Amino acid sequence: MVEDLLVARGIIVSHQTVRLWAEKFGRHFANEIRRRSAGKLGDKWYLDEVVISIGGKKHWLWRAVDQDGFVLDVLVQRRRNTKAAKRLMRKLLKGQGQAPRVMITDKLGSYGAAKRDIMPGVAHRRERIMKGFKSARHLQRFVSIHDPVANLFHIPRHDIPSHHHRELRTAAMQMWSELARLQAA
Repeated sequence: MVEDLLVARGIIVSHQTVRLWAEKFGRHFANEIRRRSAGKLGDKWYLDEVVISIGGKKHWLWRAVDQDGFVLDVLVQRRRNTKAAKRLMRKLLKGQGQAPRVMITDKLGSYGAAKRDIMPGVAHRRERIMKGFKSARHLQRFVSIHDPVANLFHIPRHDIPSHHHRELRTAAMQMWSELARLQAA
């Protein structure tokens, strides 16, 4: 995305350049953003986890988000148990400096067990997360809009020379600009 944003401003860089830049400077920027947002975050935390595969092995990506959608922290672990939930909560408390007013989780029992030890005074609510769409009609409406837009920006990166990739990306950005101008008019 950084590469595309820069191209829109007339700055041509390769994907590899952006990756190296992120490795070199990304941690500093992330830490500075966290420091500046300290104390401004919400007091309601949503915690969840999702399974991911790394090298063919199952891992869990644990995530905490405040009520405004700001990602508080993420943590990759091999387990989905009370010990793993405690580790996430300790990391959150250390990073945020204070406990939330309320914590909202799915029905995984490990959250409740960890909360009793780590944050006993915090209110805990469990919500059934609605996954997917309410009806086939809603799904159809969404994908009929989403997919053409996604296709506009889906440009193969590894199968073509970099100059051709830049040409395709420039053409996609020009088309998007024209469409956005038409919509605004």
